[in-house]
Amino acid sequence: MNKNILYIAIAVIVGLGAGWLIFGNGSSDSNKDMSEMSDHDRSGETEDQMWTCSMHPQIMQPEAGDCPICGMDLIPAESSAEGLAINEIKMTENAMALANIQTTIVGNTQSSDDDGMISLSGKIAANEENNTVQASYFKGRIERLNVNYDGQQVNRGQLLATIYAPDLVAAQQELITAASLKASQPALYKAVRNKLKNWKLSDSQINAIEESGTVRENFPIYATVSGTVSEVMAAQGDYVNQGQPIVKLSNLNSVWAEFDAYENQIAQFKVGQKINITTNAYPNKEFEGTISFIDPMLNNATRTVTVRATLQNRDDLFKPGMFVTGKVKGATQTMENTLSVPASAVLWTGERSLVYLKTNPNEPVFEMREVTLGNRSGENYQVSAGLNNGDEIVTNGTFTVDAAAQLQGKKSMMNQQMMQDESAMMGDMEMSFSNSFSTEFNKALPSYLKMKDALVASDAGQISAFAKATSKKLKEISTSDLGKMEKQHLTKSIEMLDAIATNENLENQRAHFVILNENIVPIAMNIENSTNYYVQKCPMANNNKGAVWLSTEEEIKNPYYGDAMLTCGSVIKSM
Repeated sequence: MNKNILYIAIAVIVGLGAGWLIFGNGSSDSNKDMSEMSDHDRSGETEDQMWTCSMHPQIMQPEAGDCPICGMDLIPAESSAEGLAINEIKMTENAMALANIQTTIVGNTQSSDDDGMISLSGKIAANEENNTVQASYFKGRIERLNVNYDGQQVNRGQLLATIYAPDLVAAQQELITAASLKASQPALYKAVRNKLKNWKLSDSQINAIEESGTVRENFPIYATVSGTVSEVMAAQGDYVNQGQPIVKLSNLNSVWAEFDAYENQIAQFKVGQKINITTNAYPNKEFEGTISFIDPMLNNATRTVTVRATLQNRDDLFKPGMFVTGKVKGATQTMENTLSVPASAVLWTGERSLVYLKTNPNEPVFEMREVTLGNRSGENYQVSAGLNNGDEIVTNGTFTVDAAAQLQGKKSMMNQQMMQDESAMMGDMEMSFSNSFSTEFNKALPSYLKMKDALVASDAGQISAFAKATSKKLKEISTSDLGKMEKQHLTKSIEMLDAIATNENLENQRAHFVILNENIVPIAMNIENSTNYYVQKCPMANNNKGAVWLSTEEEIKNPYYGDAMLTCGSVIKSM
């Protein structure tokens, strides 16, 4: 028994020793290998996605949602990647899927495919040259209004309204009295009849009053032209003055087709060009028109001009408000082989156009590329420089890729370095001002700052008031010693202030505030300031092109969005 116990103990000791010899020395390496394997396995798993804000990268949240600072949608946060070029970024497949990022390979397009045609979108509008206002010829009360809704067809000579006119009652009594004296006082009789004719009474109406000897209290108003009622301008029971409009008539025998043409397309159009027009109502018909007008003023909000064609409408096919598409052959020669990119691929920053190029065909690696755009045709831009045939670019989710570049500290549309570069360009303008100009200009800035605060508060009335006060101060400054560029900046600033002062539409005021700052901020950056100012910028304003403003406080209070994105922006220069 004791021998068996001894044998078992010896066997256990030998087994432990053999185990140590086999596994003991390699235990640390084995543990290390297992740890590495575990890490490797974990790297293949989907890590917990963090979400951040493209404008405020300090925000990190475990779930999607809104930024607690500016309210923008959070985007997937990306980690840095090794082995990339200085301005390349890499995104995960998960982030690509979440942001629905799509790419397209750029290729040459032959202008012969569409014969150089440019596509425009627009609407049918009433031809204002054919509009007529039907007015009351005498003062009185509308007893009956026979035309009382828009779209009603009116023929010449049709009864529009019946009016009780006290002045006409007295004039009729004068006529009856003068008729009895016409043999002895023919001049008086003729003057009374002419008085009634001036009120558009016909000879037959005047003769009927004279023959009956009865005074009429109510008088009819007849249409002098045929047309369609575009606006009823009075109501039954209203008191109207002589010459006051009752209805507006539009002759729809001809209409306007008004199209929006982008800024970079203006050179392609000229008055007299033929334009082929199609409508949703008649998709199988094509109508031919001629460009009759190109608006000389650019719409600052949409960066478009109105291109108008006059169309004959004798068959009453075109209705005002109807959507139409126009195709016109560009007035300038287009290149036979051009690169074309979708409009959704392009980011705008000031005067530059940017796209994101996929530099590795097998991995989601991207780099920002500046391009030179040509004409726009439909939903595509021609690219004259910056891309090559076969390049792959981001066409959906471009803004998200740019935000990821910013978060990884790479060159992007929104990063701080680019803002500083633009600020430096603004400050590098060679502008010279006298000490007296600087003194007077500084007097206008307090009311400008109050206007800026009113924009933050979204108070349109106060914005107008302070814009008026600022304009008044600037108008008092002598411009005799200003150079051409300096005078242009001052004049444009006053023009924008006057536009803000006379319009209490908040969005319109903010649109003019963008242009105001493009002119007034360079002046402020080139004069001797009696106060410390900060040049601040919101990259989201002005259709994502960015817009600046002046402030005496370093804290951001955004005048372009107010409470909606109060703290969106950053200081790009202090002075």
